[in-house]
Amino acid sequence: MTSETLPAQATGTHSVSALRIERGQAQALTETVAEETAIALVFNGISHAVMMASPLDLEDFALGFALSEAIIAKPSELIDLDVVPGCDGIAVEITLVESRFQALKAVRRSMAGRTGCGLCGYESLDAAIRPLNAVTSDQQLDAAEISAAMAVLHQAQPLNAATGATHVAMWWRPGQVIAREDVGRHNALDKLIGATAREADRSGIIVMSSRASYEIVHKAAAAGFSVVAAVSAPTALAIRMAEQAGITLIGFARGERMTVYSHPQRIRETAG
Repeated sequence: MTSETLPAQATGTHSVSALRIERGQAQALTETVAEETAIALVFNGISHAVMMASPLDLEDFALGFALSEAIIAKPSELIDLDVVPGCDGIAVEITLVESRFQALKAVRRSMAGRTGCGLCGYESLDAAIRPLNAVTSDQQLDAAEISAAMAVLHQAQPLNAATGATHVAMWWRPGQVIAREDVGRHNALDKLIGATAREADRSGIIVMSSRASYEIVHKAAAAGFSVVAAVSAPTALAIRMAEQAGITLIGFARGERMTVYSHPQRIRETAG
C-alpha cells in the first residue's frame, strides 16, 4: 500500500504552529511533530488489540506483533494483510490460518490503549509473564562491534531527528542495518521483528534507543535474537529474564562503554 492511499498522518509527522520563548524573547515558528495514531489489529475479522503507534511500517508491525505475542509461530501462518485507513485511526486486517485463529480465540485478551505497557489487558499474572523462548546461539562478538553498532544508531532515526519523539529498534551486523522507528519502543521492536522475520540468520545485535524492559527481552527471545544492547538501563526483571532466556543483555551502551548484565561469554573484550 502506498502512502497516497493513507491519511496524512501516515507520513509519521505533522507540522504545527508553535511559540518558542527563549531568554524572554518569543518567536512564532513551525514545528515538525511525530504522529501518534490508533492502530487496530484485527485478526480474521475480530479486533484483538488497539495500539497507539506511529502510522508507519504497519505491515511489519502486524507481522512482528503476531510473532512476538506467539499468535503465530512463523510468517507463513499469516495468510493476508490489508491496511485500511479510517476516520479515527487505521485498521490492519490480518487473516491467519484457521488453526492459529482458533488458538487465538482461546486466549484472547484486551489491550486497548496500549502505548508501551507490556502487561496491560491480561486477565491474570500467569498469563502476563508468559514462558520465554530459550535462545541457543554460539555467536561471539567483539566489544568493538557493539560500539560500531551504537555509532550508526543516530543514522537509523530520521523520524526522531525530525521530531525528537520516537524510539528506534535496530538490527546490526557487519554490512547490514535494518531499523524501524515508533513513538513506543515496544512497537518499534515489533516492527523490526516483522521486517526481519524471513531472515534465517539471527546473528548480530538488536539495539534499542531506550531502556531495556522485560518485554524488550521477551520479544527478542521470541524472535530468536541472542544479543540486545540498549542505550539506557535494563530493569531487574529484564536481567532475570535475559539470564533465563539465554540472551546477552547490555545496558548503557554509549560510545566505547557498556555494561553487560547477562551471558557475557558472547562478548570478547578488546582494548580501547
